[in-house]
Amino acid sequence: KPDKWGSTFFFIDMNYDADNGKTISLAYWEIARGIKLGENSPFAAHVEYNGGFGQFYTNPGYGAYSINNAWLAGLDYSINNADFTRGITFQALYKYIKEKHDASFQLTTVWYMHMLNRKLTFDGFADFWREDNTFANSDETVDETKFVFLTEPQIWYNFTENISIGSEIEISSNFGGNKGFMVNPTLAAKWNFK
Repeated sequence: KPDKWGSTFFFIDMNYDADNGKTISLAYWEIARGIKLGENSPFAAHVEYNGGFGQFYTNPGYGAYSINNAWLAGLDYSINNADFTRGITFQALYKYIKEKHDASFQLTTVWYMHMLNRKLTFDGFADFWREDNTFANSDETVDETKFVFLTEPQIWYNFTENISIGSEIEISSNFGGNKGFMVNPTLAAKWNFK
């Protein structure tokens, strides 16, 4: 949400598919703050934190893993039209990934477009970052990758200012423990706090 000093963004993802849906398999969150660099400037200083954990069920018990904490800092450049029905933000960020990379980068684009008198919204983001990942193959060989791409375009039909239904499609490469290209479509319902 924007405010007079900049904007704040956060989300929490919780997946409930461990042990056949009986418990949480993943908890992940991000929080970011953009601080405007001047009253009418399109630039903002950006700081962000990402992290979480996961667990999985194997007979006779559970195993767990952490999602490496990441701290990011850099610049945002935002463009919005006069009535804020369309906008896009570009981010160039330094990225520190705990126990992985002392110096990496992330490039992010975030967009939104309201159409049909705000009844239809198209929004989403795209991230590209440097992160070394290792993937074990079934033939016991190992593949290494150095970059990750993730985008999640969303389309929403807005029944009211608060209630929407729609879809998000996760398109990724080398993300979330999966080597190579993946597409994961979803159906969604959303409550927007005003």
